[in-house]
Amino acid sequence: MYMRNCWYVAGWSKDYEQKLRAQTVLGEKIVFYRQGDGKPVALEDACPHRKLPLSMGQLAGDRVVCGYHGLTFDCSGSCVEAPTQRGNIPKRAVVKSYPVEDRYGLLWIWMGDADKATPDEIFHIPNYDNPAWGATDGGSLHLGCNYLWMADNLLDPSHVAWVHVTSFAGAGTDDAALDLERTDRGVIVSRWIYDQPVSPYYAPLVKFTGNCDRKQHYEMCFPAIGVNMSIYCPAGSGGPKAPHGDLTYVNVSYNFMTPIDEHNTLYIWFQHRNTDPDDTAISEQMNAGALMAFNEDKVVLEAVHRGMENKTSPHLDLGLDAGAKLFRLQLGRQIDAEQP
Repeated sequence: MYMRNCWYVAGWSKDYEQKLRAQTVLGEKIVFYRQGDGKPVALEDACPHRKLPLSMGQLAGDRVVCGYHGLTFDCSGSCVEAPTQRGNIPKRAVVKSYPVEDRYGLLWIWMGDADKATPDEIFHIPNYDNPAWGATDGGSLHLGCNYLWMADNLLDPSHVAWVHVTSFAGAGTDDAALDLERTDRGVIVSRWIYDQPVSPYYAPLVKFTGNCDRKQHYEMCFPAIGVNMSIYCPAGSGGPKAPHGDLTYVNVSYNFMTPIDEHNTLYIWFQHRNTDPDDTAISEQMNAGALMAFNEDKVVLEAVHRGMENKTSPHLDLGLDAGAKLFRLQLGRQIDAEQP
């Protein structure tokens, strides 16, 4: 069901402190905390004695103490103390530990074979440290749906014409032809829309007046990371081979879907733009608009999940589903390749 030998976003780094925090990732119960030096730790959230969640215990320095009988575990998951039988720690008193890393203000967790985990494989975000680019604070949502429904959504430029009428929609988003590209990290669905008004969300943000040429770039990368890029330039200056002029506005939305289980998803995002790096008002405006739009997606996708889980008649696919179907096929092959 899930690709495991890869990095997932567990949450925002700022939300992990020197205290126990319980989460479910890919159906596995995990307890997170930070050591005194700030290093993050992730352990199986179950004492091997009677499976009481370790998150119900307490931290003693950099170690976790079970709240039932005091079995104590270090950051590697090894039991280092058994108070009820000192000097005789059970050999099987071990809990699974997970590689975790802080990067881009996010805490990343590796859910597969720990020996294969390398920080270099964490998803790369270009221009993250570029002082000429501005960024929003981003946000997070709990979605009551399978993560692949959100992945489908982020490979579907057409839905904005109906779901996001007051934000991302605009002329041409309902029927302009789509281009589909398969890459070594996933799938891209994109299109250029020419000589049309700027969409409501971007109208106050672009640096020119009048109609625009607009590119919708919807990309999904393994295991479930969406890169949605919007490019706006004055009408007549856009197109696949056109260079980016000084008035070209680029906004990249990074979307991280982490399965909680087969019915629930943690959705985290932030936006990165090539203008106004120090304008907090613009960042707040963009963040509020994105949150409104993503809550619109949440309502639709949770209803889709319920409908598909309990359908009483066959469903059908449309031409616009080609990108989502290709990504699911590619992802399935990645998952199959991990099996023994």
